[in-house]
Order: sequence, then structure tokens, then C-alpha cells
Amino acid sequence: MADQKQELEVAFNEKGETISPVLKEGVKNFLIDIDGTVCDDIPNEEPERMGTCLPYPDALKICNKWYEEGHFITFFTSRTEEHRAITEEWLKKHDFKYHGLLMGKPRGGNYHWIDNHIVRATRFKGKFTDLVVENKEVEVFRS
Repeated sequence: MADQKQELEVAFNEKGETISPVLKEGVKNFLIDIDGTVCDDIPNEEPERMGTCLPYPDALKICNKWYEEGHFITFFTSRTEEHRAITEEWLKKHDFKYHGLLMGKPRGGNYHWIDNHIVRATRFKGKFTDLVVENKEVEVFRS
């Protein structure tokens, strides 16, 4: 697995002070949900299904392609720490290439991510493909 620290560049604010480092130009940090995005939607209340579901073939192909292109893949799931081992086994069994696994994403959707870095959101609607650029309406803080 690639070491993300090597890919970070020093960044400065308008006063010349160092701030949190940024990825090199063109490299993306993908945070990818698991249930309902790379496989069938399995609730935490039915963990016995987590080890036997199959990945969506296009999701496996595209996620691994992004990894090979040098992007960072982190799975960000509502599964709990209790489900970490079965989730890691499942990802390994199906040959997903990734850099990290974050457990405990809030459940329920309707996410509003507020950050000091650029955040791009892509809603999964049933098929993984290469990403395309489209202009959409977004909510922003009032100037």
C-alpha cells in the first residue's frame, strides 16, 4: 500500500503560515461507503450477511483502478468497530485495494460535510463508472 504521507505537500495560508498539508495536484482522496455502494445494503443489525454478500463488479473494478492510478481509497462505513474484522476479511477476500477503513460513520444519510478543504460529493445511484464533471446546485455558507 502507498504511504499517503509521502504524497502530501506543504501548504501555506495567506499570511505565509504553514497549514495542513495537501495532496499533490491531481491526486484524490476517495471516501467510499460500503453498504449499498460497493455491495448490497446490509444493516448493522444483520452482520451475518456481511461476510457472504458479493461486491458490485463495477465498484471493485473502478475502486481498484483509482487505487492503481495513485489515488487514495478509504472505505468510510456506518458499520461499527464490532464489524471491523468481518469487513476487512470481506475486502481482502474480494481483492479490494485500499489505504484505510473508517468505521462508525453516522447512519441515516443526508450528510452535510463541513471542512476547510475542498469536498466533492458524488451520490451513488447504482453503477460505478469513471467520474465526469457536471455543474450542479450546492449549498454554501453565505459570504
